[in-house]
Amino acid sequence: MALTENRIFSHMLGGFVRDFGQPVMIWQSGALVGALIVAWFLARVVRRKLDLRRQTRYQALRFGAESLNKAIFPLLGGVLVWSIEEVLDNYMSTSLLELAVVPLFGIALIYLLFFIGRRVFSSDGQTHAWLFVAEKIVSVLVWIGMVLTVLGIQDDVIHWMGSVRFHIANARMTLLSLATGILWVCVTLIVAMWLGAALEDRVMRASSIDANLKVVLARVGRALLVLAAVLISLSLVGIDITVLGVFGGALGVGLGFGLQKIASNYVSGFIILIDRSLRIGDTINVAGLQGMVTQIRTRYTTVRGLDGIETLIPNEKLITDVVQNHSSFLTRGYAKAAVQVAYESDLEHVLLLLADAAKDVERVLQDPAPTPYLVGFGADGIDLELGFWIEEAAKGTAGVRSQVNRNIWRLFAAHGVSIPYAQREVRIIGGVPEGFAKMG
Repeated sequence: MALTENRIFSHMLGGFVRDFGQPVMIWQSGALVGALIVAWFLARVVRRKLDLRRQTRYQALRFGAESLNKAIFPLLGGVLVWSIEEVLDNYMSTSLLELAVVPLFGIALIYLLFFIGRRVFSSDGQTHAWLFVAEKIVSVLVWIGMVLTVLGIQDDVIHWMGSVRFHIANARMTLLSLATGILWVCVTLIVAMWLGAALEDRVMRASSIDANLKVVLARVGRALLVLAAVLISLSLVGIDITVLGVFGGALGVGLGFGLQKIASNYVSGFIILIDRSLRIGDTINVAGLQGMVTQIRTRYTTVRGLDGIETLIPNEKLITDVVQNHSSFLTRGYAKAAVQVAYESDLEHVLLLLADAAKDVERVLQDPAPTPYLVGFGADGIDLELGFWIEEAAKGTAGVRSQVNRNIWRLFAAHGVSIPYAQREVRIIGGVPEGFAKMG
């Protein structure tokens, strides 16, 4: 027990206890306070510049900025204190400065990991419950590492982990190698997903690339980076990646039988994105559902119906079924307004009024010009029709047609053009029944 205490207090804590109450502690305290004050001012300047930069950048970069801002002060403080400790170490004992460097760098590491995790795993701008739990686990592990470093027993713990041996299948491993392997896998995957998120942000902001091609490049790039990270991490752990050939063959058989629907949806999703048959914002009609395409995923496509409800449609259905796209490259649409006038109306004058009704209406094209037609002669009046083209018909045509009809009503009322009522003549054959005659 005494040996353990001597080993512990012979490291950082031992030097701190030895210097406590000595004049050298005053010098170290002054240097520490001065370094932290300078770090605080520098952190304010850096935060201000980063905030100004984030205001002009995309939303994904701004998410998680709080954790990055919290990491700036301890990181700068740790660098300054470590630099002062290296300089003063040639002239005096620096146990206090050496002890202060550990929590400064440790706290900075925690917040940096928080920032990286939120940037990589929360691109939607929300902190998920599982990410909160992961942050707690990271905090506990880093604090344990700091305590071990301060006590000076980290080498003993590492030696003990290396002495714990066990078998996994035919591989002989130690607790240290397992922990190192898990760490490498996590680091490589996080780096790959970080690069994938950066690539996606850069591609999505490119103005010269088609929207569907952006999605394809972003997702293929992220998938390749994750695959490369997995292969690299397995090699670093010491697992022979040639055994993945057997796994790949088994996976292919599984996809061919049990996962063929899922595989078909994924392949169909890439076909839709590559051939550009559908785009985000298109108004489509498939299987009786009409709505606007809001998302095109690799497995499904999200369509927001006219009632505001979003429906997930498997991509295979969009490939095999008949899909009506109301938002083709020709964005204009043709609409009609039908009306009936009395037979005694001046027909030529009424046709001119119909043409005027479509003028100066928003989104109604004047080239080709709105054209009135005489459709036929009805039982109650003359059937007329006004045909016109609407710009960006995918946004809807009901409002435009309503405005045209209102103009027709207003012009007809101003010029005395009447819209006839239905007239019916009732004949009673065989005389009036006796009961009805008495009532009369």
